[in-house]
Amino acid sequence: MLGKLQAFAHSIQTLALAWGAPGILLVAFLDSSILSLPEIADLLIIYMVTSHPSRYVLYASAATLGSLLGCLVLFFIGKKGGEALMRRRFKEAHVEKTLAAFRRHGVIAVLVPSILPPPAPFKIFVLLAGVAEISATRFTVAILIGRGARYFVEGLLALWYGERAMNYIRDHGAQVALVTIGVLVAGFVIYLYWPRRSAKSV
Repeated sequence: MLGKLQAFAHSIQTLALAWGAPGILLVAFLDSSILSLPEIADLLIIYMVTSHPSRYVLYASAATLGSLLGCLVLFFIGKKGGEALMRRRFKEAHVEKTLAAFRRHGVIAVLVPSILPPPAPFKIFVLLAGVAEISATRFTVAILIGRGARYFVEGLLALWYGERAMNYIRDHGAQVALVTIGVLVAGFVIYLYWPRRSAKSV
């Protein structure tokens, strides 16, 4: 069974390489929804950006859009009664802990995991975002920011390091993710408080 899954994943990867940006979109969609294709979308971004640097934005955008569409499938599954599924598939303690995180932190509880590289868990957060009835609009924005940051940073690393970028991510993935999260948080804080400061100075 494992051999068949690996062969299928290899076939998907080969097809994606032939299709280019639509192939990356398909892989990111499948990986974020019904299948688990760990690192394939990340590897495709790095390989394709290394081969065609001028298409960096196109490839990163395709991966982001594909991941968003896949996440929305899981999100609406969760919204339509996924709690029972979650409790069958995951440990009760993990489900309760994640639901508590959503109640405390809202979309941040899905934004942060969406940035982290594999093997960090992610799908449980997407499903529980639907179970917790997070706003679909806020969920969409969080995924676009998180997945966009992840894939655009990976593309940037590919421009700098070429095919060695995946090894760099494996060795320094946590640090890269933390820096990315820090930049996003700083940008969000500036977005919130800059208009107030500007208004006071007028």
